[in-house]
Amino acid sequence: MDLSTFLIQCLNALQYGLLLFLVASGLTLIFGIMGVINLAHGSFYMVGAYMAYALAPLVAATIGGGFFATLVVGVVLAVLLGYVLEWAFYSFLYEREHLQQVLMTYGLILVFEEVRSLLVGDDVHGVPPPDMLSGTFALGELMTYPVYRLFVSGVCLALAAGMYLVFTRTRLGMMIRAGSTNREMVQSLGIDIKFLYRVVFAAGVAVAVLAGMVAAPISSVYPGMGSSVLIICFVVVVIGGIGSIRGALLASLLIGVVDTFGKVLLPQVAGMLVYVLMALILLWKPDGLFKAG
Repeated sequence: MDLSTFLIQCLNALQYGLLLFLVASGLTLIFGIMGVINLAHGSFYMVGAYMAYALAPLVAATIGGGFFATLVVGVVLAVLLGYVLEWAFYSFLYEREHLQQVLMTYGLILVFEEVRSLLVGDDVHGVPPPDMLSGTFALGELMTYPVYRLFVSGVCLALAAGMYLVFTRTRLGMMIRAGSTNREMVQSLGIDIKFLYRVVFAAGVAVAVLAGMVAAPISSVYPGMGSSVLIICFVVVVIGGIGSIRGALLASLLIGVVDTFGKVLLPQVAGMLVYVLMALILLWKPDGLFKAG
């Protein structure tokens, strides 16, 4: 492997890991803070990808603007979707057994897939990157790297920094962390824990939708794409530590490196390397790399 190829694989690992973090961070918020096993989280990623495909012409025809305007509209709609879903379904699951949570959220997967099929069909679609990010830059004499992939990495890093600041430096973050530890005590202090959980859930949905939207020009848009990302997101949550944002970030980057270089160096066993990594880390630290926070 020459230097240019190594650099490209490093960038691919970074981009994949950060994008994975963007999806998994929403899951670790919902799972770690609210205690809900949300199998439908991958469907939110799928919704984001289909928004990137279907919303673009509607946004251009109504308010004008291209890819970035579509991102803004998509995130706003995702917040509304998350708020309504939490109010209508998830708010009834906090005191239920995990089996009931699994059954209901699996039912939501089927609903999302059927609605997707009715609205946009079952074809595979491509989403072009915005013109200003469609170029490449040189890595060595023969290889180039897409500018859009760097943009995706930058978006993920910015959101990771934003989430860290919100959870560690703001009053909202303090209330969320307190609510995940002792719900009754937070309620006794006059804080509306139901509204707080609704905000957390809406934020988790919005982050997953945004991940799907920015990933669409890289991975294309196809039926069932949420199911494949859901499994790896649970691996991220388990490795990083349930409820830990920094743990999810580190776990995502580790998985990005193992998966990317595994496909290049050990393609025969690349599919199992991530799960071997999970097993080794859990043998070392059964609760994951970090505690919640």
